[in-house]
Amino acid sequence: MPYQVYVIELSKRVFTENRRFREANPQFNGVLECLYVGMTGKTPKERFIQHKTGAVNKKGHPLSSKIVKKYGSYLRPSLYNHIKPLHTRAEALKMEETLALELRRKRYAVWFN
Repeated sequence: MPYQVYVIELSKRVFTENRRFREANPQFNGVLECLYVGMTGKTPKERFIQHKTGAVNKKGHPLSSKIVKKYGSYLRPSLYNHIKPLHTRAEALKMEETLALELRRKRYAVWFN
């Protein structure tokens, strides 16, 4: 099953309301957007819906990020469409981190797991 990395734009309220998000992004100057970077075996759209609806798995564990559920606005395909699907979960996790740190260097405020 191929994995995809995706980016969701978050409301800028996340920066003022969430201390952990703020502390993770000292480089943020308020000009660009706040983003969430994740990876999935589903389509980015399906994964976004899981986040926003607060989906849980069969054991009742949340499948959604609290930050995305509360602050997620929409997908930002222009920030991830250049990344080809990845073959393993490990590759996808590494790419998720690589993309998140690259976006931070560009002065976005970014959350990833």
